[in-house]
Amino acid sequence: MIIIIGCGYIGRLLGARLATRGAAVTGVVRSAESAALLPAAGVQALQLDLLADPPDALETAGADVFHLAPPPGEGREDPLTARLVDAFAARGQPRRLVYIGTTGVYGDCDGAWVDETRTPRPAADRALRRWDAEERLRAWSRETGAELVILRVAGIYACDRLPLARIRSGQPVVIEAEAPWSNRIHAEDLAEVCVAAMEKAPTGAVYNVCDGHPSTMTDYFLRVAAAAGLPPPPQIPLAVAPGKVSAGMLSYLRESRRLSNRKLLDELGVTLRYPTLAEGLADCFPRV
Repeated sequence: MIIIIGCGYIGRLLGARLATRGAAVTGVVRSAESAALLPAAGVQALQLDLLADPPDALETAGADVFHLAPPPGEGREDPLTARLVDAFAARGQPRRLVYIGTTGVYGDCDGAWVDETRTPRPAADRALRRWDAEERLRAWSRETGAELVILRVAGIYACDRLPLARIRSGQPVVIEAEAPWSNRIHAEDLAEVCVAAMEKAPTGAVYNVCDGHPSTMTDYFLRVAAAAGLPPPPQIPLAVAPGKVSAGMLSYLRESRRLSNRKLLDELGVTLRYPTLAEGLADCFPRV
């Protein structure tokens, strides 16, 4: 039995892959709207708010669980993961859990190359919530003997997950020479990595999930604009970005790192369909 906790956009891609292999997949979602999208992916829907509802319908004993549900948007802890661990105690411990977290737990690395041996130093609240989830799950795994794999995922993109509205609105980006390094992974490749992590990863393993070809955040926006045939966004100095960009974007501008995916490729044997942004954008905007 396979359960996808937080079966949204990535969960549906993942569920469809697993269903085509003959797996019985249950997707846990909060809303009726999300639940209605799951049958088309071959996924059975379970509508459940893990922060509010009793977990009576969540049958996790011996299951393979993918935990994709994001934490709440405030605070420095993840009460959803805490509730999930409690639900396991009540409804039965899974065989293995793959947690989809974030590379934000590394914090600002001043543009250095980062692999999984680097000590995490989360600073932003969004990263601290994810670090809290990791720590809770590691403690759960130690106490129960259940298997755990952690995927630290970079920025996710796909043809229908590009910042086109932002570019069309003329919002500025930071001058490229001052822009931080950023990292990404195509949604289809992330789904494939999730499958490989469940099937092949040793318990306790941590992987950076990215394409291994970082670029500056500004370069990303410029290349998306060019591929879509849109005017390039205006560029501003980093010093004047506060007040010119959203608070969320500003928090990303304060961190810079280049992520290695060597461990992912070597240990899990994954071949990325979109190993660089160029392949991903060419798929979105094919030339006639």
